[in-house]
Amino acid sequence: QVQLVETGGGLVQAGGSLRLSCAESGRTFIGHTMGWFRQAPGKEREFVAAINLSSGSTYYSNSVKGRFTISRDNAKNTVNLQMNSLKPEDTAVYYCAAKLGVGMPQRSGDYDYWGQGTQVTVSS
Repeated sequence: QVQLVETGGGLVQAGGSLRLSCAESGRTFIGHTMGWFRQAPGKEREFVAAINLSSGSTYYSNSVKGRFTISRDNAKNTVNLQMNSLKPEDTAVYYCAAKLGVGMPQRSGDYDYWGQGTQVTVSS
C-alpha cells in the first residue's frame, strides 16, 4: 500500500515563497514519476509539475514555469515543490501524486496514488 503525505502548505503574501514536500511510504519510488497538481474552489484539478525519479527530468505547466521548481531526494523518498513569486491565483489545495511505469503525463487520471492535499493560500 503506497501512502503519500504532503506537508508545507500555509498562508503567504503575494510575492512570497513556500516549499511543499511529499513523503512516500509503502514501496520504492525509484523509476516512477511524481507529480504535483492543484485544485482551486470550483475548478478542476490541474497539473503543476512532474519529475521522473530515475532521470530527474522535469516538466512544468506554463502557469508556474520559472517560478516553481520540483526536485527529488531519493534517499529520503521525498519530492519537493519550491514555489517562489507566489500569486493569489496560485491559491489552491496542492496534491502530490505517483505514477507507476513510464511517462510524465499531465492528466490526473494517469496517476495511481494520491496524497490528501495541503492548502496553499496566497493573499494579495
